[in-house]
Amino acid sequence: MNKYWQILILVVVAIAVVFLIPKKKESQVTATDFESCQAAGGNVTTGEPMTCTMPDGTSFDDEDSETIPEPEVVIESPAYGALVKSPLTVSGKAKGFWFFEANIPVTLKDQSGKVIAQKGFMATEEWMTEDYVDFTGTLEFATPTTEFGVLIINKDNPSGLPEHDAAFAIPVRFK
Repeated sequence: MNKYWQILILVVVAIAVVFLIPKKKESQVTATDFESCQAAGGNVTTGEPMTCTMPDGTSFDDEDSETIPEPEVVIESPAYGALVKSPLTVSGKAKGFWFFEANIPVTLKDQSGKVIAQKGFMATEEWMTEDYVDFTGTLEFATPTTEFGVLIINKDNPSGLPEHDAAFAIPVRFK
């Protein structure tokens, strides 16, 4: 057999292999709910409720996703980890039940736990509500010898009962 026929037979066999032998089908991942969509690598978007979308456009809502609860205190100033100095203006909002007689206690401590400033800030609006109530005030203090500290907003607790205690803290820097 000459070379021409050998090459022709190889080409025909190659074409038959490529076109006539059935290929394995790629297994398609299917999703039937949010969890299986997420496991299959679907695109998850946050919101109410969270949604997972497959490449084919099929989407599933996470009916059981837990919503993140609102924080009871939100500090607007100073920012988390901010460099602070005296006088320090503190502003934010807290749920009304954190106040008593429109007062909310604010404490600034150095990194060793020493109280360097403490003051009761007043609500700037009606405080007898379960909604947020704005507060603002200024703390004056001597420059601490430590580099770090913590600003603490305490729930006003005139009863002194530990089950009514709560605090919100953010770290700050002094140097």
